[in-house]
Amino acid sequence: MRVRTLLTVLFVLSGMAGLIYESIWSRYLGLFVGHGAYAQIIVLVIYLGGMSLGALLAARRSQRLRDPLLGYALAEALAGALGLAFHPLFVAVTNTAYDAWFPALGAGAALQVVKWSLAGALILPQSMLLGTTFPFMTAAVLRRNPATPGRTIGLLYFANSFGAAIGALLSGFLLVGAVGLPGTIISAALINLAVAAGAAWLARRSRSAASTGRAPERSTGPRRRTAARETPVIPARASPLDSGTARLLLVVAFGTAVASFFYEIGWIRMLSLVLGSATRSFEIMLSVFILGLALGALWVRTRADRFRAPLEALGALQWAMGGLALATLPLYLMSFGWMSDAVSSFPHDDGGYRLFTLVRYAISLAVMLPATFCAGTTLPLITRSLMLAGQGERAIGTVYGVNTLGSILGAALAGLLLLPLLGLRGLLIAGALLDAGLGIALLHRAGHDSARARRLGRL
Repeated sequence: MRVRTLLTVLFVLSGMAGLIYESIWSRYLGLFVGHGAYAQIIVLVIYLGGMSLGALLAARRSQRLRDPLLGYALAEALAGALGLAFHPLFVAVTNTAYDAWFPALGAGAALQVVKWSLAGALILPQSMLLGTTFPFMTAAVLRRNPATPGRTIGLLYFANSFGAAIGALLSGFLLVGAVGLPGTIISAALINLAVAAGAAWLARRSRSAASTGRAPERSTGPRRRTAARETPVIPARASPLDSGTARLLLVVAFGTAVASFFYEIGWIRMLSLVLGSATRSFEIMLSVFILGLALGALWVRTRADRFRAPLEALGALQWAMGGLALATLPLYLMSFGWMSDAVSSFPHDDGGYRLFTLVRYAISLAVMLPATFCAGTTLPLITRSLMLAGQGERAIGTVYGVNTLGSILGAALAGLLLLPLLGLRGLLIAGALLDAGLGIALLHRAGHDSARARRLGRL
């Protein structure tokens, strides 16, 4: 089996573990802060913030590593070790807090600051480690397969997101009921450790192949010897982007994440009225949202390296995303009828509940999938464009980190400001207008760059 295939499988498992952590941390911190919805906000902000910091740190360091795959294996191993320690550490910290620290603080702002600080200390280090995994893994695979960067980035983004979509369902529907919260955390940690062991073995296998002059995996092109010290690969067809275009691509990576979380928050509130507010409904919606991102990345992986005008393609996808998000408003109204038909049609037994769950998943797909499919294409396209423009491996972590920062701002703005101010319909319209504005900026820049290229060609 090819090394890239094995690494892709490992990355599916890594994404699965990451979403199990996010799901279970919200339950743990709900016990700590006393409010489940509040805990979800805390976990989301800290988790995404840690992921962004980890990705940005990895962006600065991956090019200096002999083999980023070893850095990836180390990050997974440390994440697994922290996962194994999480439950006893949580029990010790929260018992001490309630017995000693909180009574001394009393009620008020100081108590909330301490709660936030403790919550951050419990999950931020592991979140940062998880944030390094995408840049390290992508850099490692690109060094082994440098010819088609768009295909590789899209494949790995799909793999990690697909694993995350499975992890959300696995946590809520199977693990918590079977092994409880501590057992679920341990399960995710064991996945991390297994992935770390697999990645370390593949890294050693590559070094062994290099030392004997053998190619580490099958290739349709000429055999190449892997250097003892892997060096970052920038494809030969790289062409420079002007600084304005490069900055615009980072703005789009940030802004489209803001808009996507406007959609996610709006859809979750809308569908909660349709599907019910049970925990499993939330995990169904989360899984569908991530699955849409995964399928978009899977689609673009075979096309990213063939687009003749990637800026125009990205601009068109931004417009499509905004329009499809607006189209969810009439679908939302129709979904009440679909749900009513399912409730009246299915028997009230285990088989009926399973069918009812499938209907809830299908309704979520109908509402979320079209727009999230478009959203899943953006990160691979932006990263590829910046890599081919000469930014190399640093673009991987930079785009991922900036995109995650946009997710934090989008979640905070949507949940705390815009939803109370604009309502569900207004929130979706705001996201659509933001995506459309980004699309206009990209199309305008594409026209400017084409005109500039024609002028230079006449010189």
